Amino acid sequence: MAFSIALAGKGGTGKTTVAGMVVRYLVEKGKKPVLAVDADPNANLNEVLGLEVRDTIGDAREDMKKGKVPAGMTKDVFISMRLEEAVMDAEGYDLIVMGQPEGSGCYCAANSLLAGFLEKLSNNYPYIVMDNEAGMEHISRLTTKNVDVLLVVSDTSRRGLEAAIRIDKLSRELNIGVSKSYLIINQAKEAPSASVLGILEKEGLALGGVIPEDQTVYEYDLNGRPTMELPKDNPALMSAYRIFDKIFH
Repeated sequence: MAFSIALAGKGGTGKTTVAGMVVRYLVEKGKKPVLAVDADPNANLNEVLGLEVRDTIGDAREDMKKGKVPAGMTKDVFISMRLEEAVMDAEGYDLIVMGQPEGSGCYCAANSLLAGFLEKLSNNYPYIVMDNEAGMEHISRLTTKNVDVLLVVSDTSRRGLEAAIRIDKLSRELNIGVSKSYLIINQAKEAPSASVLGILEKEGLALGGVIPEDQTVYEYDLNGRPTMELPKDNPALMSAYRIFDKIFH
């Protein structure tokens, strides 16, 4: 069964950038192929990875609901075909974008078919990296409900840390089988204070590590350059790799 890594955090914390770093780390460590799943409705993991989205799972579900299945083709075959079309191939990893969540009406049949085919797809990969919105509900419709490691990404603000703690608590309440949770403090100007460490200890959220604020990462994001292409000696990337070495040893 694939080792599943999920990322969550409030907007603006650099969660998706960290997700891209995780994908790059696994590929460079030979833990491939990796299945990257963008489950954030505001999908932009493809930009971090430098890929262009052609199709999404949400598109396939909508087409099936609207009766766009070709004559003579079963829904099972249609979904299977569209799922294969939605998988974007890259060096050492593939990306699949979930797309927008369900709208009004019943999607039970479509979601049931999608869940089955996504589970089959996930069996082809030793590692899955899932980039989620802060709410975490999207995990329930992904390739698996078992999350081996949840990385909650926060900035250094108190509001960001409070959001991270809420996400961690929510992950325990949802039936998604999170084995371990770690907080990654991103875009940090300095090491976390004693008061921050005290809050984390009180809440039972382990600190995975700290990624420093970095001008190069900022410029890559600003100019639309894939952070997948950051130089290997970039301080933020090196800090992230040290965290991943500790967590994914």
